[in-house]
Amino acid sequence: MTDPQPSRDSNRLPSEDSDRLPPVRFAYDRHTWKEIAHLLANFPVSLFGFIYVVTVLFTGAFLTLTVIGLPLLAAGLVGARQLGKLERARARALLGVRVDEPSPLPLRSTRNGVFAQLWMALKDPVGWRTVLYDFIRLPWGILTFTVTLTSLFVLWPVLPFIARGLANADRAMVRGLLSPSDELERRIAELESDRGVVVDTAAADLRRIERDLHDGAQARLVNLAMGLGLAKEKLLEGQTDDTVAMMVEEAHGEVKLALQELRDLARGIHPAVLTDRGLDAALSSVASRCTVPVKVTADLDSRPAAAIEGIAYFTVSELLQNISKHSGARSASVDVWRTEKRLLIQVWDDGRGGANLDGGTGMRGLAERLDAVDGLFVVDSPPGGPTTVTAELPWRDRSEDVRRT
Repeated sequence: MTDPQPSRDSNRLPSEDSDRLPPVRFAYDRHTWKEIAHLLANFPVSLFGFIYVVTVLFTGAFLTLTVIGLPLLAAGLVGARQLGKLERARARALLGVRVDEPSPLPLRSTRNGVFAQLWMALKDPVGWRTVLYDFIRLPWGILTFTVTLTSLFVLWPVLPFIARGLANADRAMVRGLLSPSDELERRIAELESDRGVVVDTAAADLRRIERDLHDGAQARLVNLAMGLGLAKEKLLEGQTDDTVAMMVEEAHGEVKLALQELRDLARGIHPAVLTDRGLDAALSSVASRCTVPVKVTADLDSRPAAAIEGIAYFTVSELLQNISKHSGARSASVDVWRTEKRLLIQVWDDGRGGANLDGGTGMRGLAERLDAVDGLFVVDSPPGGPTTVTAELPWRDRSEDVRRT
């Protein structure tokens, strides 16, 4: 048996091929080129931002002794917000950084005048962090531009590593200074926005109560006083005929009407049945006054806080009034239940549909009132019906109110 023929390369020394490493290849993929483009753009962008913030701060500070200084500074901070928005967009496009947009300034929801809007802009933390970002970026922009441009011609093999390191520092700056600081800041901005809605709603309720008192019970009580005064004069004159008896009878009727109007007004402020017996009984009571048969189902193992209970009651009350006046429905239903930390309400009717938040102030007012307490309000009302309105409120136990008091 003969030995097999040796391989054609069997006499090659092992060190000639087996120890030879493959050539080093650096990945110049699209991500690397985006990072390089970002670093090269740092200098012109940071130069513009630096000039902007220095001009705004210097001019605003210099002119604070005049009437235009603070408004100019506030306008500059609003403009800084826009620079931050552009920087976040640039970071998303070139660095792949996903940063949430901060909550917008609720200037349009501020109803306390120009000075309140001015103060809100001046204390805006997002605007001030953007100013800090643009102020410290100029030396960094010069450094990254110089290093990247030099590396393109001198340090080409290691440029991807350099670009990645510098771009990571940019990512950290964007996340640290241009992102919302935390959820608390977002909630504060939302609550600032909703506070104007709450104040306006309360003011509208007070005006309604004043109007109802003036046009209703107050007018009846004035007529009652006048009628009783005339009857008293006739009695003092010695007249005891049927005229006096008729005047007293009319006054008695005015008293009963005034009492009924006062009860209705009190029910509109906060019904006694809601305080005494809870949401289930109160909704059944308001449903009994609806012109459409209403089925009420409440699945609650406990009572929510009084404020939440009141909002739920008045929401259902206004929705049932809309059904009575506008829906043309033959039947309706109200369902109330609790899911974890939320109170859910669903009002349904088989009417003509077509309801929406833009159709009038009633629906829009309900949506704003629920939004002000971190609730939701959804209307599903296609033309021809049926209509389903879903409201969601945060659940807070009544015992929490007791502990707070």
